Amino acid sequence: VQLVESGGGLVHPGNSLRLSCAASGFTFGRTTMSWVRQAPEKRAEWLSSIDGSGLRTYYRKSVKGRFTISRDNAKNTLYLEMNNLDAEDTAVYYCSRGDGNDSGLPPRHQWGQGTQVTVSS
Repeated sequence: VQLVESGGGLVHPGNSLRLSCAASGFTFGRTTMSWVRQAPEKRAEWLSSIDGSGLRTYYRKSVKGRFTISRDNAKNTLYLEMNNLDAEDTAVYYCSRGDGNDSGLPPRHQWGQGTQVTVSS
């Protein structure tokens, strides 16, 4: 199983960024996937999940309306579109197999290696 995130970087407040996660080694199209982030000196937090079909999506309240999770099962790729970013969004972003919610995270061993997003002027 391999999950490789990309698309992170330095962006100015108010700008947008799209993260990608290339998946391999498992049946991607049948697997619920999630995005998780961890800011410096803070606990990791679940952001969003999407079912295998892509028809059902779930979001943390604080990012709903700004972030959009999607997937392309033909490309085995998961995405996270992030809009109107601010400094509070600075974190390492991880894609993960499995689902989460406001109260719990996918298992840590199911996460990718992460991609850094820094929002700064």
